[in-house]
Amino acid sequence: MTRGFAVLIAVALGLAALARSGAAEAAATPWQEAKGASARLVTAVDGTGGLAEIPAGLHIRLDPHWKTYWRSPGDAGLPPALDWSGSNNLGTPTLAYPAPHRFQLFGLETYGYETEVVFPLTLPVAQAGQPQHLSLAATVLVCSDICIPASFSFTLDLPAGAATPDPDSANLINRYANAVPGDGSAAGLAIGPVAATEKGLRVEATAREPFEAPDIFVEGAPGDAFAAPRIVPSEGGRRLVAEIDRIQAADPPAALAGSPVTLTLVDGPRSVEAKATVGPAVATAPDAGAWLGILGVALLGGLILNLMPCVLPVLSLKLLSIVKLGGVEAGGRTPRRQRLGLLATAAGIVVSFLALAAGAIGLKAAGASVGWGIQFQEPVFLAAMAVIVTLFGCNLLGLFEVTLPGRAMDAAARASGTGRPEPEGGLVAPFLTGAFATLLATPCSAPFVGTALGFALSRGPAEIGAIFAALGLGMALPYLLIAAVPGLARLLPRPGRWMIWLKALLGIALFGTAAWLLSILAVQVPPAAAAAVAAVLVAIGLVLWLRRRGGTVIRRIGAAAAVGLALAAVLLPLRFDRSDAATPQAASAIPWTRFDRAAIPGLVREGKVVFVDVTADWCLTCRVNKLLVIDRDPVAAALGEAGVAPMLADWTNPDQAIADYLAAHGRYGIPFNAVYGPGAPDGILLPELLSTEAVLAALKKAQGASS
Repeated sequence: MTRGFAVLIAVALGLAALARSGAAEAAATPWQEAKGASARLVTAVDGTGGLAEIPAGLHIRLDPHWKTYWRSPGDAGLPPALDWSGSNNLGTPTLAYPAPHRFQLFGLETYGYETEVVFPLTLPVAQAGQPQHLSLAATVLVCSDICIPASFSFTLDLPAGAATPDPDSANLINRYANAVPGDGSAAGLAIGPVAATEKGLRVEATAREPFEAPDIFVEGAPGDAFAAPRIVPSEGGRRLVAEIDRIQAADPPAALAGSPVTLTLVDGPRSVEAKATVGPAVATAPDAGAWLGILGVALLGGLILNLMPCVLPVLSLKLLSIVKLGGVEAGGRTPRRQRLGLLATAAGIVVSFLALAAGAIGLKAAGASVGWGIQFQEPVFLAAMAVIVTLFGCNLLGLFEVTLPGRAMDAAARASGTGRPEPEGGLVAPFLTGAFATLLATPCSAPFVGTALGFALSRGPAEIGAIFAALGLGMALPYLLIAAVPGLARLLPRPGRWMIWLKALLGIALFGTAAWLLSILAVQVPPAAAAAVAAVLVAIGLVLWLRRRGGTVIRRIGAAAAVGLALAAVLLPLRFDRSDAATPQAASAIPWTRFDRAAIPGLVREGKVVFVDVTADWCLTCRVNKLLVIDRDPVAAALGEAGVAPMLADWTNPDQAIADYLAAHGRYGIPFNAVYGPGAPDGILLPELLSTEAVLAALKKAQGASS
């Protein structure tokens, strides 16, 4: 198709070089206007001459912010419909489609064109040398905030005289004909093997010059729809492997292996189209180099997680365990016992991450949304964590101690060979400390954690398990390091009376953590429920204090009462309806509006810059971002300017729209911030830890030509 156009246009341009300057212009109909678009029928010549085919084009100009569609429009839309009834001396016309663009609107992906497009036409002359009468009824669907079928009727007569060309029309048609994807030889592109995967397709492609911004459009069986590709380049950008999920299929879905597909690869002005038969299913695991890279990212993310604000509530437990370690050798215990305790804490962290991985795998298998920290959206989990934190605080204040039964104590003593049992429950306490640290570390996404989670949660069970294990190992690295080099413990202060005061201080810090958990609970359930849980926690502390001062009977009764109160605190939120929870908007100088993903494209078309902040009351990193960057000038002032639309996506409670929005960007944890505008209609993603410079730069870039 493209080669034929090139020959025809070359002939037309050659004739144009011989034509006189006063020759008639190429035949074209007047422009016709419709809502959102105008159109005309144009040919490269104004007569049939001796041509067997007439190069022509359906020329469409779209109003600002309107678009029309490719032959496969995507999730919505329709391709152009042409009716040539009433034409004379016309064979079977053919219409070609220039390479499309991908659009995202209202959560849908569509493929088509904006601003202007020419659909190249080949109009066979049934009887060479005879005049040709063209009658075309064209219906083109054009869309902005609404979609309207734009109908046009054209009539055009090409006389039997000389086929006098017009260079401008010929160049216009040829430019769009060259944009029609061909076999890739001229563009230096080639599509390689296509194979089925668990989720869709795996496509390989190569380029003579490195890829810059490749995209792949898949046309399969009726009812099939495919997501945007996940592309991994290699060989200096001259090769790529794309994973493309099938997101919709006919009922029942047909197997992809063995089915025919049409693939269109677009990379800027270059494009290629290929028909292929999908090969047998293959594993979608990345190559060894990519795997090492993503595992390294996960390891580093887990290590950094120790320093994130989300983990600050558990640093008290870590610090106390390390301080105790510093005094262990002076107390006469062996390095072996030190290492075992540290290894138990590390094991608690890793096992907890693996448990989180198992939960994510189960949720994905059940078709539910998955995310990092989503357990903090559940009132029962928050109440349980508040109870556990309170008990840890009471333990540090000396209100109770965890000891094993007498026989278990004797067995532990014999196993250790020391003649006395390991205090504080042996290895159970440090293991539980590691597990507890992991649970409190999950509300927020640290640098590199979001990248690793996005890779893991978008793939299969093996990848999820491996990435979560690497995250856990990274978080456990400090413990493993001290276990491997016990001498590091000598750098810590020697034990003394100051440890008693430190334990009290850290116990109070844990009570502050419990208060923070209750503040989150108060947003998810009615205030009365949160107040009731707080009262029960105070009662637990009081019971443990009275138990400590009483005799044997009082201690037994107090222990039973504390257990009963703890269970009551955990179950209390179940007695209240979450819909009755009060969610007052915090006072802010920034004119926040509620997150509405569907409204973003319209605001951008109006020339506005949209700043999206996905946050939650349980995300401490989100709060740090607000305190240090978002709510402070100059960022707060910039977000308050006319022409800037700040959107707040509150994920404190479950919200499927927000979960889908995060997943669409390959993110499964928060904080998440993105900036949209005329200069960045697809959005600029910001790092987890914001900086004033990064936000202001993104706002300026998103303004684009409107600035």
